Amino acid sequence: MKTIETPILVLTGAGISRESGVPTFRGADGLWKNYRAEELATPEAFARQPELVWEWYDWRRQAIAKCNPNAAHEVIVAIEDATGPGEFLLATQNVDGLHELAGSRNVRRLHGSIWHLRCVRCDHEELNRTVPLAPLPPPCPQCGSFLRPGVVWFGEGLDRVVLDAAFTAARTARTVLVIGTSSLVYPAAALPEIALESGAHVVEVNPEATPLSPYVAERLEGPAAELLPAWWRERAPTD
Repeated sequence: MKTIETPILVLTGAGISRESGVPTFRGADGLWKNYRAEELATPEAFARQPELVWEWYDWRRQAIAKCNPNAAHEVIVAIEDATGPGEFLLATQNVDGLHELAGSRNVRRLHGSIWHLRCVRCDHEELNRTVPLAPLPPPCPQCGSFLRPGVVWFGEGLDRVVLDAAFTAARTARTVLVIGTSSLVYPAAALPEIALESGAHVVEVNPEATPLSPYVAERLEGPAAELLPAWWRERAPTD
């Protein structure tokens, strides 16, 4: 039996969600009403047309609400269950909440959550899974201003606390799984690079080659939901 060294860092991107049916807005999924994601997911777009931006996010929320975690999400939960305190961290670029729905606990959402809303004016924040939302934009119950999606838009910085936790995990991890991410979007793409520099065993799961591919110790070329279960069965503790 093969074993996995701990601590373990798992980094996931849009690919793992795509396997559950979540629209990714890349390739064939790239447009919504002839708008690209880059045109809608910005503070400037929200300032100009908050209703249009919210129509897009509400459509996405409704689409995600119909999706379920897949076998790859479940394997990640199993890996976390097999580790001790402080030995596992999941950093995800996805905003859909499927990891939490599957049962993952120690999750750092690099790009926020589509299910969290926050006020553009005051400090009000809330978890809201209502689909569809009405009215759009939703009003802040505290000050009456607009609520916005609790996600990181283009041109915005990532949450420093979340990012620091992920970078700390990358520096200390002995095993890193990179699942369904293009390894092109920074700072997330820097996580496996840091882990490699620290001597970690890096495993990439992706149907397509990425800039990271030549440097990893293992590469599973194909859908994560198909390949990860067998990979984990060979390494899961048996006691």
